[in-house]
Amino acid sequence: MLGWVSFFTDMASAMVMPILPIFVVVVLDEGMDKLGIIVAVSTFASYALRLVSGYISDRYGIVKPLVVGGYAFSTLSKPLIGFTQGYKSVAGLQVAERLGKGLRSAPKDVMIVQYSRENASGKTFGFHKMMDIAGELSGALILFVLLWYFGQSETVMRNIFYATLVPGIIGLIIVTFFVRDVPKLKSHSKQSFTLTHHDKKTIGALFFYFLFLLFVFSPSFFTMQAKEVGIATTVIPLLFVVSAGVQTLSSYLFGILIDRFGVKRVLAFSYACGTAAQGLLTLQSPVFTWTAYVFLGLFTVASLNANRAFIAQNAYNKGSVYGVFYAGVALFGALGAFIGGLIWEHFDMQIALIYALAGTLVLTVLFLLMKGRHEN
Repeated sequence: MLGWVSFFTDMASAMVMPILPIFVVVVLDEGMDKLGIIVAVSTFASYALRLVSGYISDRYGIVKPLVVGGYAFSTLSKPLIGFTQGYKSVAGLQVAERLGKGLRSAPKDVMIVQYSRENASGKTFGFHKMMDIAGELSGALILFVLLWYFGQSETVMRNIFYATLVPGIIGLIIVTFFVRDVPKLKSHSKQSFTLTHHDKKTIGALFFYFLFLLFVFSPSFFTMQAKEVGIATTVIPLLFVVSAGVQTLSSYLFGILIDRFGVKRVLAFSYACGTAAQGLLTLQSPVFTWTAYVFLGLFTVASLNANRAFIAQNAYNKGSVYGVFYAGVALFGALGAFIGGLIWEHFDMQIALIYALAGTLVLTVLFLLMKGRHEN
């Protein structure tokens, strides 16, 4: 049931994500630096809530109410984008959507851990991510059909934003009435709460992934690169179909590989894919952009499944550590988007692409060297 909730929520998100950058830069006539600000502010907005919601789920055993509230925020904020007239209002609504994601992310992962069998966290997260990305795939296909049939005018884009209320409400109904809450843990409610040595060690190991997010482009920047190299707005949703399709097909497989071969090997593969995606964008050709979306999908699904399984296997206060993880993703992703947007706007796209490629390449090589040294 939680997988179906993510399916419909991400269907709504995928109806917005491919056209939102174009709506901001072309329809609202804002610059790439403004798009970078929107991505940065909305990503950073979930920083505190991810920490707080993870702490509350561990300290007080409150899980499902946080998940329901988070999905409600996301459901109601997307359709309102259709009424916006400037980048500040878009940023405000994206902040509200990210606050919803921040509120639900850590408690939702706690629920998934509780539902999974022993030594099968990789497969469980892989299955959930598969449902999540299948929703993105469906939303991107719906968006492509709507743009192809009705055109790509400002009115059509705004109507599409309004239409996201339908799948959002379906997901909200499912999570409210059909998702079972986890048993309330009473152990922390009568004693002081603190992170254990294993929790702190787990958090420390996540920082390499955070650094990688400083350099890898966000999907919004991938969208604008696609438009710059001549891919039509109507076709851009199909790029997301490619990325989502790769993630849907490979998510459960990566879960099995994580359980069988370990987190580090899957992470090494994901970093190599992220670097390949950035490298292909620097070639500035439509065929290489299509291929870059394949590698972006592999990087996204492999790295997220590996890190979530790593926390499940090593952390004691899982809700709090998931909160720190998602906060780190938000913080470093926001900073990376802000820097990338500034470089793109004040220099040019190629400089921004070289910056991203250099950073991801250096970090991938460092990770491979560190991994080999540790194993030796």
